[in-house]
Amino acid sequence: MTADAPLTRESFRRLHPISTPRPVSQLPDRVWTDEDWDQIRRGYHARDMDEKWNVFVEGDVLFMHRSWTGHGVYEASFAPLTGGGRRIVSAVVEADGERYRGMGDEYDCLMMELIISAIILGEPAADLRAGLVELTARASGRSDLPSGVVQHSVLGLRSES
Repeated sequence: MTADAPLTRESFRRLHPISTPRPVSQLPDRVWTDEDWDQIRRGYHARDMDEKWNVFVEGDVLFMHRSWTGHGVYEASFAPLTGGGRRIVSAVVEADGERYRGMGDEYDCLMMELIISAIILGEPAADLRAGLVELTARASGRSDLPSGVVQHSVLGLRSES
């Protein structure tokens, strides 16, 4: 496989499909460019134990799996837009609490966009990162959560300075 060849389901040792899909009612507003879509279609393979996500595309569906367990967490369906670019038109999240403890549609919407933006596209995504920390703090009832710890534990990313 060449460096530019897209990752496929077979590129990963073990993957488990979402067992209990739940539709996500809140979707990112972002329109990804055709160039972004080309990069998204290549997928992402966690390079070490600290990275949390493996990602690949089949057709127009982006599959996001946890790297350690192989459990599917998100599936996002993209559609092309008139004039170019693509948008997420539907998505599901794992609803089985043994596989994934969700924090609601706002969190899932942000996480899908953050995985695509920060992990696959390598963007700084400062606003999305800040949103992740805020939503996590709100859900935990704590205001003193260290940003870097939150980002690393959920995304496998260190905070951007």
